[in-house]
Amino acid sequence: MTTSITAGTLPKEYQDLRDTVAEFARAVVAPVSAKHDEEHSFPYEVVAKMGEMGLFGLPFPEEYGGMGGDYFALALALEELGKVDQSVAITLEAGVGLGAMPIYRFGTEEQKQKWLPDLTAGRALAGFGLTEPGAGSDAGATRTTARLDGGEWVINGTKQFITNSGTDITSLVTVTAVTGTLAGDKKEISTIIVPSGTPGFTVEPVYNKVGWNASDTHPLTFADTRVPEENLLGARGTGYANFLSILDEGRIAIAALATGVAQGCVDESVKYAKERQSFGQPIGSYQAISFKIARMEARAYVARTAYYEAAAKMLAGKPFKKEAAIAKMISSEAAMDNARDATQIHGGYGFMNEYPVARHYRDSKILEIGEGTTEVQLMLIARSLGLS
Repeated sequence: MTTSITAGTLPKEYQDLRDTVAEFARAVVAPVSAKHDEEHSFPYEVVAKMGEMGLFGLPFPEEYGGMGGDYFALALALEELGKVDQSVAITLEAGVGLGAMPIYRFGTEEQKQKWLPDLTAGRALAGFGLTEPGAGSDAGATRTTARLDGGEWVINGTKQFITNSGTDITSLVTVTAVTGTLAGDKKEISTIIVPSGTPGFTVEPVYNKVGWNASDTHPLTFADTRVPEENLLGARGTGYANFLSILDEGRIAIAALATGVAQGCVDESVKYAKERQSFGQPIGSYQAISFKIARMEARAYVARTAYYEAAAKMLAGKPFKKEAAIAKMISSEAAMDNARDATQIHGGYGFMNEYPVARHYRDSKILEIGEGTTEVQLMLIARSLGLS
């Protein structure tokens, strides 16, 4: 696909993709969203259909089962899904950006051939085992360890908040672990592939979350978990640096998802404001409502412009860390603000879980936390300005 990206117009192949995913979200995802949210059930049937559509393979080459597209194509799909169902959107985002992408970026050819075809087809999912009870953006706080013993890595430790790690189709998790000590007592962090079902690898019970109820999220424990030495992903000692580069890309994806949420809240609010009558006229005719929705639209517009800019720089091979951080911060705040305003506009109905805006209100907070908090984004932006 072309890398020409502007906020005003899209090349035909991108627009066709956007339209296809938008229709899929409306016709397939939306009708079952409330059910899966209420039951806290994973949407296997939706994931399977996304796999058939090729969404899990969007940014990967055809030789690994992909669609030969790019990361912006994935972002567009996430924006459309985010308008309707954040749990479904994050399942795709994590499955591609956090699950399959590390193997594609850093894996050996053998690892790519072994794992990617099922991941890019949506037949399998992979977890991204970075976060720990006391470690996330702070590499020095990593406590999970891995030592070589007889040609095998022996892993011990705990991970938390790991998406797509406990589904029936999860095939592996990639795990960051301390594999040694560098000069100055600095920890050597490496990444290791741990297949699902490996003895000593336990997927703990699913979290009881405020939102994203249909998304699969678990803590993981490793107790003398042994995997072959060749399961090392990337060069030894590069695990944390590699994961940080994955997170830079992931921030664009999360920004696209959050932009979809912000726009979805606008769309639902416009619809409701035209239908709901108060004192003999639609509530949208009152400035208290119409101006609120106008501000919501402005937030969504700015968020979209920000992630388009970050994606354009990424695809052009230019540095994009600052732009990704800006996009992630702006879009996640836009999603949260718009969800709050949309709930207010809907009145009592906005407090009912079966309404999309109520789910967005519960779901959106995590967008300001996951894959780097707002505070982390501000830190990255400040560093880019020479401040620390």
